[in-house]
Amino acid sequence: MAAVAALYDEFKKLDTVVLAMSTDSRFVHRIWQEEELSKMVPGGVPFPMLSDAGGKIGTAYGVYDEEAGVDIRGRFIIDPNFVIRAMEVLTPEVGRNPEELIRQVKAFQHVNATGEVTPSGWQPGEVTLNPTPDLVGKVWTVWKP
Repeated sequence: MAAVAALYDEFKKLDTVVLAMSTDSRFVHRIWQEEELSKMVPGGVPFPMLSDAGGKIGTAYGVYDEEAGVDIRGRFIIDPNFVIRAMEVLTPEVGRNPEELIRQVKAFQHVNATGEVTPSGWQPGEVTLNPTPDLVGKVWTVWKP
């Protein structure tokens, strides 16, 4: 979460809403913000930290561990029409990559704006694909991994 907070200005430039959520109470979030997050990121986490007491939202998103009573760490890219376009769920031992999250947001925004598709590892300015029947069997002529 602190890594995403450190890149928050870039998310704002992308007109992206960032939210954090856990089963912790708002009181625990406040203490965590004051005692730890504010020491990792100047000013602490600049986006809302929401409480999912009882795991109802985590259950809806498939990340609530009922036995442990916690939401499993994950991230979701939800488009302006409230469609989940991407999700990543990892166990706590491996951290997520906020740079990859930014890349994916840019890719989804490009796809939405142009109708083109972005190949693996695409970065803004790189080759995109036009998904037409003419491309079938010929992707190799325009894109190489």
